[in-house]
Amino acid sequence: MIQYLPFEKPIEALDKHVAELAALPESTEEARMLQERAGKLLADTYARLTPWERTLVARHPQRPRFERLVAGLFTDFLPIAGDRVFGDDHAIIGGFARFEGRKVVVIGHVKGEDTTTRIHHNFGMARPEGYRKAMRLMELADRFGLPVITLVDTPGAFPGVDAEARGQAEAIARSTEACLGLGVPLIAVIIGEGGSGGAVALAAANRVLMCEHAVYSVISPEGCASILWRSAGQAASAAEAMRVTAGDLLKLGVIHRIVYEPTGGAHRDPDAMVKRLALAMRGELDGLAALTPAELRREREDFFLKLG
Repeated sequence: MIQYLPFEKPIEALDKHVAELAALPESTEEARMLQERAGKLLADTYARLTPWERTLVARHPQRPRFERLVAGLFTDFLPIAGDRVFGDDHAIIGGFARFEGRKVVVIGHVKGEDTTTRIHHNFGMARPEGYRKAMRLMELADRFGLPVITLVDTPGAFPGVDAEARGQAEAIARSTEACLGLGVPLIAVIIGEGGSGGAVALAAANRVLMCEHAVYSVISPEGCASILWRSAGQAASAAEAMRVTAGDLLKLGVIHRIVYEPTGGAHRDPDAMVKRLALAMRGELDGLAALTPAELRREREDFFLKLG
C-alpha cells in the first residue's frame, strides 16, 4: 500500500475511486478510463514538483534505500564492521561486493525502515566512527584496486555532543580527503537526502549521480529557514532558494548525471529504479576503467575545486 504525500491527495482520491470501481464487474470500462486519468494526473503532478515537494519525496518512508538497493544491485555483499578506534557506527554500512560480476567496495548511509531500525541506524546520521569505517574501506579498496560505489542518503552528520567530542569535523574532513586521494574509480549516488558535509564525505567522487527526486544541499531546508526566517515553517521557501533539486544541481555543475525515476517516484517501482541505477553505474564504471590512478585523482580534485 502506497503512502501518499500531502500534495498527492487528488491522486489518492482517484486511486481509491479506481479501486472501488475495479471491484464492480459491470464498471470495467469506467475503471479503465479513470485509471488512465489517475496515471496522467500522477505524471503531471510529478512533472511540476516544487523543490520542497521533491524534498518530501526524497524522504518518503517507502523510498528504496541502502538495504533495498544493495540487495538489487550487488551480489556477495560482505559488510565490514568497526573503525578499529572506537566502535561500529550503524548509520554507515559498507563492505565488499560484486556488481554485475565486478569486485567493488560499496559504502552507504542507512536510515532504517521503521521506528526500531531508524533508531538503530540513528536515522542515517553518522558519528565519527562511521566515517572512519568508510575510510578503512576506502583504504582496502585502494590496496586491492577495487572501484568504490557510495550510496548517499543522510540529513547530515550527527550533531550530538558525543560525536563532537570524538572528532566529528576531523572525521568528515579526513573522509572527504580519502575520497579525493583514491587511486581507483569512485562513483557516488545521491539516492535520497544529501545533507551537508555528512554527504560530501562520501560523495567527493569521479562521478556524482543523483536520483531525479533526491535532494542535495549544504543544510536542510528547515535548518536554513530557521536561520534566515527564524522559523522552520519557511522550509518551502528555503528549498526554493537553495536550489536543492537534481535539475538545478546539474545546471550548476555540482553533479554529473541525473538518474530518472519511474513515474511517481522510486517508491512506486523499486525494481525499475534498481535497473535504471544499474545501467547508469555500469556506464560510468566502463568510462572510468581506462583512467590511471593519477588521472582519477586529478579529475576528482579539478571537479571539486571548481565548485568553490
